[in-house]
Amino acid sequence: MSVFSRPNTSASKRYDVAVSQNSSPFVTAAPWNYGVNSIYANPASLPSGQVLQVAFSPSGAALAVATSSSPYVEVYPWGPGYGTKYANPSVLPAGIGFSVCFSPDESLIAVGHRNAPGISVYDWSSGFGSKYANPASPPNNDVKGVSFHPSGNDIVVCGVGFILRAYPWASGFGTAYTNPSTMPTGQGTRVVFSPSGNEVAVSHSSSPYVSVYPWSSGFGTKYANPAILPTGYANDVAFSPSETAIAVAHENSPFITVYPWSSGFGAKYADPSVLPTNIFSGQSVAFAPDESSIAFGCSKSNLLGDTLTFYAWNAGFGSKFTNSMSSVLLSTGVQSITWKK
Repeated sequence: MSVFSRPNTSASKRYDVAVSQNSSPFVTAAPWNYGVNSIYANPASLPSGQVLQVAFSPSGAALAVATSSSPYVEVYPWGPGYGTKYANPSVLPAGIGFSVCFSPDESLIAVGHRNAPGISVYDWSSGFGSKYANPASPPNNDVKGVSFHPSGNDIVVCGVGFILRAYPWASGFGTAYTNPSTMPTGQGTRVVFSPSGNEVAVSHSSSPYVSVYPWSSGFGTKYANPAILPTGYANDVAFSPSETAIAVAHENSPFITVYPWSSGFGAKYADPSVLPTNIFSGQSVAFAPDESSIAFGCSKSNLLGDTLTFYAWNAGFGSKFTNSMSSVLLSTGVQSITWKK
């Protein structure tokens, strides 16, 4: 089945891309080479429920999903293609899994979830190890986003109620860093360190919808807001691999907004010339590892809506890839996107 057309390019390289789904099979993955021509077979043991975030490990040897139903976090070996699901952790997260990520050295896996403590971290070595002690000042609320610093020495979380919190990490949680002097507004939905580790970006539910802070073993003074804000409740934020752009997925047209980034927001890039159709909200966004493409996931407003769109990217939006994947495979929406090199 041909799903995407491939543009004329001499720089083609194959990656894998995986996306979450709101209904069975809950996760779909495909090889990407400036287009998708086949879909990997579904895992033999499907995730337990709606997948709210999906994440490849840094080496690409594993694919993790945070789910709405127990055990709330599940991990598969990746071949490419799904291997037999790893055994669940002996101590499960306390509620719905909203977010999941591996540490840079792949020795840890962190899960943001509902119910106290809100964040659970496990040893990881081709399977779940022991759960670490909870932080002394846990979020104790829905943790919607979690991210390790590229050094592995810090971990940051965002969510409902507490909004944003960060901890040093050294074989366990240290004392929480002082909160930023200007906190994000509303509820935090996703949080990421920049590739260099010099910034922390958080998407959130209230204006200005995206906030970025310098990071140096603690939060610096929040960068000035972009001159043109995203148009609504923001669900995801992503830096480009080269750290020259920052993208936000949000409610209300154009649903995706991208800015140049250089120690602050530049003038907003022009919107894509062809926007997704019949969608309710932008849910997720991620740049390809070589930065030649950007993937955008949505929730649909009707059965004919676009749930996953790929655009060429070159310091701005290029052509939209021909795409039947959303209508064929993704029945209700894409909450999360992850790329494997």
